[in-house]
Amino acid sequence: PMTSPCFVHSNLDKGASFTEWLKTSNDLLPASTPRDLHKTPPRRYRKLDNGQVIPIPHEGDKVENVLDTSDYDYDDDESSGSLTKQLAETAVGVREMSKQLGRARIRSNIQNVLIVTKARDNRLIALTRALALYLMKKPRYNGRGLVVYVDHQLRTSRRFDAAGLERDHPELFIPFPRRRSSSSNSVSSMSAPSNSRDDPTHEDGQLRYWSADMCSRSPHLFDFVITLGGDGTVLFTSWLFQRIVPPVLSFALGSLGFLTNFDFADYQATLDSALESGIRVNLRMRFTCTVYRAVKHESGRGRRKAVKKAETGEIMMRNLEKGGWEALECGYHADQIAAGGRCGKDKEIMCFTTRPVESFEVLNDLVIDRGPSPYVSMLELFGDEHHMTTVQGDGLTISTPTGSTAYSLSAGGSLVHPEIPAILITPIAPHTLSFRPMLLPDSMEVRVCVPFNSRSTAWASFDGRGRVELKQGDHIKVTASKFPFPTVCADKQSTDWFHAISRTLKWNERERQKSFVVVEEGPTKEERKPRDLKNPSRPLATSVGQGISDEEDEVSDEEEEEEKFDIDD
Repeated sequence: PMTSPCFVHSNLDKGASFTEWLKTSNDLLPASTPRDLHKTPPRRYRKLDNGQVIPIPHEGDKVENVLDTSDYDYDDDESSGSLTKQLAETAVGVREMSKQLGRARIRSNIQNVLIVTKARDNRLIALTRALALYLMKKPRYNGRGLVVYVDHQLRTSRRFDAAGLERDHPELFIPFPRRRSSSSNSVSSMSAPSNSRDDPTHEDGQLRYWSADMCSRSPHLFDFVITLGGDGTVLFTSWLFQRIVPPVLSFALGSLGFLTNFDFADYQATLDSALESGIRVNLRMRFTCTVYRAVKHESGRGRRKAVKKAETGEIMMRNLEKGGWEALECGYHADQIAAGGRCGKDKEIMCFTTRPVESFEVLNDLVIDRGPSPYVSMLELFGDEHHMTTVQGDGLTISTPTGSTAYSLSAGGSLVHPEIPAILITPIAPHTLSFRPMLLPDSMEVRVCVPFNSRSTAWASFDGRGRVELKQGDHIKVTASKFPFPTVCADKQSTDWFHAISRTLKWNERERQKSFVVVEEGPTKEERKPRDLKNPSRPLATSVGQGISDEEDEVSDEEEEEEKFDIDD
C-alpha cells in the first residue's frame, strides 16, 4: 500500500506535500541500516498455473510467503495503468505546487523602491514625503537606506519640498551608484540606449525621480513598488509596466479599494515586515490585447479567394503553400439541408487581410462598446478560430478574474476568485434573453471582430485607458499574458479576496434571522385566582360578595390565547 498512488493522494489531501511524504517514507527505514542498501531493483512477479501471482525473489532472498491474488484481475497491458498513474500524480502535484506557491514567503535584497502617488490629490503629497524619508533613513545591508523613486513632477513641488529634504538630511544626497543589472532583467533591456539622467551608470543620491518612459524602458531598475491611492492607482501602475512588473504593495488611500489591502496608518510596521520577513505574492493574471487593422487592397490585387460550396456549404480557400484548396468552415448540417438551407450555386466570398498595429497589457478588462453611435453594436466573437456567436447589444466586456469586480460586475457578471485562470465574457445590455455571462479557459485565444456589414464602428478601452476606434474589418485578439501582475498579500491570497469583497461590497451582509425561542414573563402584580371545578369559566370568590369581573376574565382568556402558537412549526 505504501507504493499505491491512492495512498499518496489520500495523504496529500490531508495537507501534506509530495516531498514531505517521500521524506516520511524514507524515515521509516531502520536508522542503523545505510539507505543505499535498500535501493533494490524493481520487484518482478510470476503468474502460476493455478492463477496465483508470486514475487520473483532477488539473489539472497528466501521465499517465505506466497501472495494469494487470485481474486484480482491483472491487465496484461500495464502501460494504460502506468499512464493513468502518471496523469493522476501530475494533476495532484500541480495542485500542490500552486498551494505551496501561495503560502511561500519571498525574501529578496530590496534596494530600489518606486512610489506611485495618486494624481490630483494634494493630500497625499505630505504622506509621500514622509514615506520616502522613512525608507531612505532605514538602514540596509550596505549601511545606507533604500533608494526611493518618486514622480518626476514632485521635483518642483512646494508641498514635497525636495530642497528642504536635501538641506535637513544632506547624507541622503551623497552620490550613490545606480544599478546596472538585476535578476529580473534581460540582456536586451540592459542594452537599451539612454541619453538622459536615467542612464543606469549615472550616480545620484537616494532620492530619485521616475517617469513613464523609464518604467517602460528599464523595469529592472526597481525591486519594489508602493502605491498610495485606490484601485485606479494600481491600474495605472499596471499601465506603466507593460512587460515585467515588480511586486506591488498598495495602501488604501482611495475611494473603494478592491486591490488595496493595507492601511497607511501602519505603514512602518507593514514595510518592516515586508523588508525583513519577506512577502507573499499573488500573481494576478493579465491579458495581452492586440489590435488588428484591416488592410485595403486596391482593385482586388493581393486578395485571397474563397468559395462557398452550394451542395455542402463548406467555405474553401486556396492554400498558397500546398497549392490546393483548404476547408475553412464546415458545411451544412443534415437538418439545414432538409430545410432547404442550400444555396443555388457556388458563391465567391470576399477575404480581407489584417495586420497588428498596437498591443496593451490589461489587468482588469477590455471593454468594446458602441461609443457615440445610436445603433446596436454588432460584434463577431471567435474562440480558437471558431465562431462562437454574434453579439448584438451595447457591447461586450472581456475581463480577468481581477476585473470581475469592475465593469463585468455592473453588467451582471459573476465574481471570480483571482486564483482561477479564466477569461470572463460578459455582454453589455444584449438584445436577447439567452446571452448569459460565461467563463472560458485561459488557454483559449479570443477574437472580437467588427463585421463589414455593421452599421457603425465600435470603440475599445483597455483598463479604462487608450480608447481606440474599431472600424469595419478590424478586430482585437485577447490572450493570457506571460507577464502577470504580482500584488503583495496582507494575509493569504485565498483569504484577501474574501476580505476585500466583504469590506467594499458588503457581500452577503444582512441581519440574522431570529429563532423561534420566545422568552415569556409571568404575571407580576398578583397570582391567578383559583377557579371553580364545576364551572371553570367562573373564578372562586375569596369572600362573600367578592369575585373577578367579566372584564378581568376576558383579559385572562386573551393571555392564555397568546401563550399558544396558531401555527406551531
